[in-house]
Amino acid sequence: MIRILFACLLAATVAGCTGSQRPQADQSEVVARSYRDPGPSTLTLYTMISTRTGSGAHTSLMISGSERVIFDPAGSFRADVVPIKNDVLYGITPNVERAYRSSHARETHFARIQTIEVTPQQAEIALQLAKQMGPVSSAYCANSTSRLLQQVPGFEQIGTTFYPVKLSEQFGQIPGVSTTEYRENDDADLQKGLAANNALLNQQSGALAH
Repeated sequence: MIRILFACLLAATVAGCTGSQRPQADQSEVVARSYRDPGPSTLTLYTMISTRTGSGAHTSLMISGSERVIFDPAGSFRADVVPIKNDVLYGITPNVERAYRSSHARETHFARIQTIEVTPQQAEIALQLAKQMGPVSSAYCANSTSRLLQQVPGFEQIGTTFYPVKLSEQFGQIPGVSTTEYRENDDADLQKGLAANNALLNQQSGALAH
């Protein structure tokens, strides 16, 4: 187990599963930025994978139901227009979702994106579990996400794991899951991607306000 945790921590330093202390948004900001997608209720598992080794580096879960959020355990994503409470990112509009995947996909990593349609009840259970998780420790991104999923009816077969790729493989075996990959070839520095997408989101937000 020590070797597993060491490997996860090593991957975290370059990929975003860092357990960093993110500023906590006020509830009023969370409510103001809340976004509900008009489509069906879905769960989307993101797995950030090294383009060099194929090993998993980070896991997160987008939950689209009564509102759309991303459970980003021990993640690095920050944006001025995205309120964060514990490890839940709120206000996941299409622009924010694109910024999220773009920030993680770069020369050294790509994003595997797996989506399954669920009932509104399943989505609501996942949403409440994400909000109750609290801040997650470094290297526990896949562990906390797998523990969340296995509490959602219909996902009980998900086994607890520390490995993002193993969780992705389990998720992919569920009937109805669709899988895509998102790649970019920009700078390997995660912080540069975060800064660029934060600037883009601010520009888009300013344009909408006028």
